[in-house]
Amino acid sequence: MKFRAVICDIYNTLLELGPPPADAAERWEFLWENTLADPARLTLAGFAAECEKIIARERAAAIQAGVQNPEIYWPAVAKEASPELDHLSESERDQFLYQHAQLQRTVRLMPGAAEVLSQLADRKVLLGLVSNCQPYTLRELDAALGAVNLSRAIFEAGPCFFSFAAGFSKPNPHAFRILRAQLQARGISPAATLVVGDRPDNDVEPAGAQGFETWLLTPTPSAGGDQSGNWSALQSHLAPRMAC
Repeated sequence: MKFRAVICDIYNTLLELGPPPADAAERWEFLWENTLADPARLTLAGFAAECEKIIARERAAAIQAGVQNPEIYWPAVAKEASPELDHLSESERDQFLYQHAQLQRTVRLMPGAAEVLSQLADRKVLLGLVSNCQPYTLRELDAALGAVNLSRAIFEAGPCFFSFAAGFSKPNPHAFRILRAQLQARGISPAATLVVGDRPDNDVEPAGAQGFETWLLTPTPSAGGDQSGNWSALQSHLAPRMAC
């Protein structure tokens, strides 16, 4: 059966994560003062610590309410940890949180991904996303795709699951049940859909349990069987099974 849809995880699948910038703490001080017009009330580490307390509280409340694998909406956490953000416009706040995210790690498109995505889009294979992520993730993806003359528009017609919008995250089986329903509404079966991710527990196993074909993305061309390898290996795997 030819693949009619390919659905990708984002972090460590489409986006490669690197170490944070060496001057992250200093850049945080500048970001705060430049955005909020006052010296930083919290250090970068202090802001992280305050946010972790809020996330732990909200996760406990969600679990108590019966939510499996809860996802906490990051902008709300950041605003509670730093009420100063309430004085910003929505676009200013989004920019602040995006810049803060860039202090946590560096991000670039995974080597080999651009060529495969371009080929899939050209062959009219439906492209989708399934990611544990936050709003700033989509801006990171936009920037990485733009650097290689691609656009997130290649995914816009396809099924998408973003944990920040759902309130729960992978490996909750409902993430893949949602994708399954979205695809079936388009007349595409799970057996004709490939889910690509870098984690067996979050991606391969829960997707396979819902009937999807799967590919475990690894740093090497092949590591662990026919259904795993890097983007180059995935390209070879897809070649004979792409929809016309």
